[in-house]
Amino acid sequence: MNSKDALNYMLVSTQHMVPMFLQDLDDADIQVRPVPGANNIAWQLGHLIASETQLGGMLGIKYAELPPVIEALGKASSSQTHGDGGNLAKDHYLKLFNQVRETTIAGLAKIAEEELDKPAPDGVNAMAPKLGNIIGLIANHSMMHCGQFTVVRRLLKKPVLF
Repeated sequence: MNSKDALNYMLVSTQHMVPMFLQDLDDADIQVRPVPGANNIAWQLGHLIASETQLGGMLGIKYAELPPVIEALGKASSSQTHGDGGNLAKDHYLKLFNQVRETTIAGLAKIAEEELDKPAPDGVNAMAPKLGNIIGLIANHSMMHCGQFTVVRRLLKKPVLF
């Protein structure tokens, strides 16, 4: 296994985890804030989608245009909260998430292995010093938010998944 294989595995496995955490939630459930001031799942999904296109763009990956409300969530700092995350249906967020993730996976396949060792651009290099680390960051970002989804699941008394 080379680094591209490992990064691909991380992208695919976390792509499957996101819908698993949402499978028994409805559109109203993804609007629930677990505590005052916390972002709801809808906001987090929009943020994941938009952030992935920004990070992948640093690798030269070209994505389809996002709805403006989703694009705006990628520009929001993690300390900001947004009431409804664009108020899209859960299935719409998941469709966008999967389209973006498939584009990232296809983009990774086109990147030469040795390119992954090149320095990451300014602005992300503190968290991801090399281009390959950006892919790891994308996958880890998804899992970090799945952990936040768990808090809402507990609040809604949904089954514990892990």
